[in-house]
Amino acid sequence: MKPPTPLAPVNPSQSNPKPKDPRPQRRFLGPVQDLEAHVRPDWWRSIFNSLYLKTDADVVEDQAITKTEIDKFLDILKPSHDARILDLACGQGRHALELARRGYSGIEGIDRSHYLIQRGRSIAKKENLNVKFREGDVRKIVLPTDTLDVVLILGNSFGYFESANEDQKVLQEVRRVLKPLGRILVDVTNGQFLRDNYQPRSWEWIDKNYFVCRERSLSHDGERLISREVITHVDKGVIEDRFYAERLYTEDSLPALFIEAGFSDVIFHGQISPNSQRNQDLGMMAARHIVTAAVHKEWTPVSRKPKLAVRTLVTLLGDPGKPDIIKPDAVFDEDDIYTVDQLKAALKTQPQYQVQYLHNHDSLIQDLAKLKGKADFVFNLCDEGFGNDARHELHVPALLEMLKIPYTGSGPQCLAYCYDKSLVRGIAQEMSIPVPGAFFIKPEDTSFELPFNFPVLVKPNFGDSSLGITQHSYATTLEELVTAISNIRENVGYDKPILVEKFLPGKDISVGIIGNPPDAYTILPIIEEDYSSLPSDLPQICGYEAKWLPNSPYGKITSIPAELSDSTRKLLEESSLKLFERLECRDYARFDWRLDEVGEPKLLEANPNPGWCWDGHLAKMAAFAGISYQEMIALILKAAEQRIGLGPA
Repeated sequence: MKPPTPLAPVNPSQSNPKPKDPRPQRRFLGPVQDLEAHVRPDWWRSIFNSLYLKTDADVVEDQAITKTEIDKFLDILKPSHDARILDLACGQGRHALELARRGYSGIEGIDRSHYLIQRGRSIAKKENLNVKFREGDVRKIVLPTDTLDVVLILGNSFGYFESANEDQKVLQEVRRVLKPLGRILVDVTNGQFLRDNYQPRSWEWIDKNYFVCRERSLSHDGERLISREVITHVDKGVIEDRFYAERLYTEDSLPALFIEAGFSDVIFHGQISPNSQRNQDLGMMAARHIVTAAVHKEWTPVSRKPKLAVRTLVTLLGDPGKPDIIKPDAVFDEDDIYTVDQLKAALKTQPQYQVQYLHNHDSLIQDLAKLKGKADFVFNLCDEGFGNDARHELHVPALLEMLKIPYTGSGPQCLAYCYDKSLVRGIAQEMSIPVPGAFFIKPEDTSFELPFNFPVLVKPNFGDSSLGITQHSYATTLEELVTAISNIRENVGYDKPILVEKFLPGKDISVGIIGNPPDAYTILPIIEEDYSSLPSDLPQICGYEAKWLPNSPYGKITSIPAELSDSTRKLLEESSLKLFERLECRDYARFDWRLDEVGEPKLLEANPNPGWCWDGHLAKMAAFAGISYQEMIALILKAAEQRIGLGPA
């Protein structure tokens, strides 16, 4: 068949038009009649970031205030120095860190905000303080029953959820993890005082460059205070317009809530109000009750440790008997056999599993049907796709779902999303996550306009494993661009769309996540590609040659821990977590980024079910965290078990 007419640029004399700004424009609201209508049910997922530490710095970043509060709380509780104390909804850990400074040894902190937990860990490391920080949902405390002596919920961190029932779940979880006679101390806003005295409007300078304007109103049922904060920079203008709501508990409603959750001895210990140096709008922090309660319960019976349960784990792989066009010779070779052997060795270190392997795709449907009801779950490592066809990667989890067999990794919808690079770009832009400038070329297109300057990178819009992305995909002229497009069409197919991206010259970055946000997950150390060994005349890209041709100059590329500013690291981690949830990734994923000419990160790709091999990017990240390949495999399996609800083996 004769190939279609080659692409030609429109207006070829204009080879360097003025580039368009690819960054999504954020929208801010004007006057709002009903504040409550703009409050998201999960507003607390995103609000506690670096701007929160600015707007509330007069209290939450004032060490003198924190010391005064800890003095008061310790005077009430009088815990021993070896008591195990949990600071729940700990924020950046200001109270937990102060307790550790005073010699308390069993301090832990849990908070939903990745940014604030990382801030707490950084301070603890810098000051050599023994505080265990972890991210998590306060309604699902990842600790054993009858573990803690004291639980603290401080700084008005109670009452964020849309219903009082969710607040009660928090108290019920606290009761579970407390030992018999354990105690809880909560400092929570005086709801009646706020109802009578809240400021409908206020504004204040928070430093020399930022000021915040606030609006407040009671909710329609009168049970919550709705707040709006518009944060403005003197040069940049409005940078944040956010809405949130907090429940207004009173001296009458709080005891009933505690008693219903199983607590007794509910005592009010007066009020606190911070001595803010800014002395302006204290909002919900202005007047707070200090409340304690105790747990009167029996120790949970300790059952005899059962014999280690053995689960049937079916590991599903690509078919070595079928061709695979992604591999250089289109066949499974010795390297692939070695990779599978490394996986089998890693699984042998997990005695709780009886492992079976399936790789014959001709009989796969029948083989899986026979295992229905017999296999506990499937370890889906068939990233080659059903029949080694990458377009059919989503067919494997779809088949498992039809058979109702639980499995590791992302589902068919997520794999469908992420197979389409242009679709992922659109979703990212919708979420205000930056992406490089790009344009889309359909199979029938015979001309194009270049909306930004060279250099550019040409890649197939569909696919993974860097198929079709080589040194020749990099173009600095119109002639090279047309050639790169033709090469992809010849090698990948004339019926496939193409994505042309603005090439970014900065660091080549990868972010790995194992687990399932928001409940339990680990962000692995961020890595960057080290191109120092690459000849200067070759483009710095980690494409097909780097992954599949070890004897090429690109085979010398290595991965190293990324050197990044705190703000860049924060953006990468928070954006990757948002994408993980929005794209419906599960158990593990990798997100590839690149920094532009001024060091700003832009998303390149999202990779659910990323390469699991012993020398892949995920394993490299894990190694930098001190996690062995065997441990990495175990973490993925554990994440799947927790999500599926299998419980400990």
